[in-house]
Amino acid sequence: MKRTVLITGATSGIGKATAELLAKQNFRIIICGRREAVLNDLENRLSAFTEIFSLKFDVRNKEAVENALNSLPEEWKNVDILINNAGNAHGLDPISDGNPEDWDAMMDGNVKGLLYVSQPIIKMMKIRKSGHIVNISSVAARQTYANGVVYCASKKAVDILSEGMRIELTEFGIKVTNIQPGIVETDFSKVRFKGDEKRAATVYAGFEALKPEDIADAISYCINVPDRISIAELCIYPKAQAEPRMVYRKF
Repeated sequence: MKRTVLITGATSGIGKATAELLAKQNFRIIICGRREAVLNDLENRLSAFTEIFSLKFDVRNKEAVENALNSLPEEWKNVDILINNAGNAHGLDPISDGNPEDWDAMMDGNVKGLLYVSQPIIKMMKIRKSGHIVNISSVAARQTYANGVVYCASKKAVDILSEGMRIELTEFGIKVTNIQPGIVETDFSKVRFKGDEKRAATVYAGFEALKPEDIADAISYCINVPDRISIAELCIYPKAQAEPRMVYRKF
């Protein structure tokens, strides 16, 4: 029987690459995101490989999350694998100069949004005594860096939530995997720098960053191992990155 996967933040970057890969591996996929046109295009393309269902909502909006998940047809309600990929970084400023709206966006999306989506799905998984939750954290959770303190804190929270989920859910046969990517070339920096593409490009200059497909491959590995195996944590750097603050660039 095909397993059903729900992916948040599926309209770009890691989420989109993961949806594309898992569709070709014959999973049934619920793709979630805020951009309806992109969701529709992705659904149309991936339907050539497998069954696809799309949900438009913002993980930061608790009511929207509840309404979207409640709207799933009965045959889509049993989610076997939840991939909490939606998240964001806003601004790169010291706390003294930070914009509270940026703080809210990061905490609401990276932490509260993960909880809003996870809770109802966890309840269903506990009833079935099976399931797998994959949370996308960041190496920013491993080492705090200046001007990104709130983002680092939000991703540290993802690490802690992942550990807590594992403690609470292992007895129910539910796996929890926490993945910490290093620098991945996506729209991440464009969002952080408010659409400043020139500044965003400097983040990836002078070295080969990870690709979204690299993280998708890692997610695929974690969810396809034999049932006796649970990958608890996975940290993935590009070869040129030694730790969150240290990248060796060829210029």
